Amino acid sequence: MAYVKDLWNKTVRHPDGRTRRVKTARHGAGKRWLAVWLDPNGKEASRAFAKKTDAEKHASSMEADVGRGDYIDPNAGKVLFADVAKRWMDSRIVDPATKIRYEYIYRLHVAPTFDKRQVKSILPSHIQGWISDLNERYGPSTIETSFLVLQGVLELAVADEAIKKNPARSSIVQVPRRSGGELTAWADERVHGIIHAHQEFFRLVPIIAASCGLRQGEVFGLALEDIDFEGRVLQIRRQIKKLGSEHVFALPKNDRERVVPLPEWTAEAIRRHVAAFPPLTCSLPWEKLNGKVRTHNLLVQWTDDRFIRARVYSELIWKPALVAAGVIPAPTKDANSRTRFATSRKEGLHQLRHYYASVMLAGAVSVKELAEYLGHADPGFTLRVYAHLMPGSHDRARKAIDDRLFRPRLISHGTGTEQ
Repeated sequence: MAYVKDLWNKTVRHPDGRTRRVKTARHGAGKRWLAVWLDPNGKEASRAFAKKTDAEKHASSMEADVGRGDYIDPNAGKVLFADVAKRWMDSRIVDPATKIRYEYIYRLHVAPTFDKRQVKSILPSHIQGWISDLNERYGPSTIETSFLVLQGVLELAVADEAIKKNPARSSIVQVPRRSGGELTAWADERVHGIIHAHQEFFRLVPIIAASCGLRQGEVFGLALEDIDFEGRVLQIRRQIKKLGSEHVFALPKNDRERVVPLPEWTAEAIRRHVAAFPPLTCSLPWEKLNGKVRTHNLLVQWTDDRFIRARVYSELIWKPALVAAGVIPAPTKDANSRTRFATSRKEGLHQLRHYYASVMLAGAVSVKELAEYLGHADPGFTLRVYAHLMPGSHDRARKAIDDRLFRPRLISHGTGTEQ
């Protein structure tokens, strides 16, 4: 049973049976009242308070928590955030690239603020202040991932009964939302201009991206054996993914292989490219750096007879093509004489994937089919991203009724009867 003990005074019993209160050695020093209770294992636990009423309330509360099965060891919350974070990181079941991303974000943006704090000392106000500080220096993507890591670590602390509630889930904690807005699909003329601004050796990259909707890593990982000329489809089976400073073959995003229609124009471009530039036999580990090595005959390659690396392609091929096509201005030189292009996320190769989606929707391809071609796990996501690119629904609605309910009727001249 819970009780409260006076640490400043104690009762002394004399041989004759009389008792009296005397001061203890710690009289006047530290907190006077000790709340005492039994934990779920029957072991005595305690906590000191300055006021007797506070000690009584705490002892009763702990006893009630034990009875309800809600008991949290007060000392458990003293564990450092860094210790819980290590357990959380080790327990993640994610692909290697995501784990590398989590570790990088944790080291740069989470650890400096929270590593040396006891988890029980972290308050919602501390978290919101940290988010506000990040918001002044970084974009929404970095903030979202940083908060995801922080929230996950604190959720593990709750599960391990180090704290009762996750302060990151407080209603006062607000993460900035992406302002993005609706995307705008590029015009046909711009896409053609970018394609023709590419050197012939690399021209197949934007052709496949624009006509088949592949992601960048999927284009770089597309192999000759993935092309079914007779069936007029592409088998999207892999991507080239960067893990730290190394690269691997991996399943496409969402771990979803898919089949994409192959337009005749694209098929002919692939035939011409393969005739001029034989495929590259490339071997890379599968999914992990120590994964089983796989070999494929890649359609596109770099000039050094190796696979294409995204950043190198972006700086040396893609951005100069944007300049040549009039999409962005000519580059400038920084203080170290390095070439700098004025670009944003809105001018990346991914824009050709958006172009593909806009063409499909304009051609009356259903959202469900488009989601399959793009490799989206949920057609609802496809609809949310691209709904505004669909042809005007008012015109379709009018035409549907006109075509079905008010079809032209042949009226017999002179009789007024239908024929």
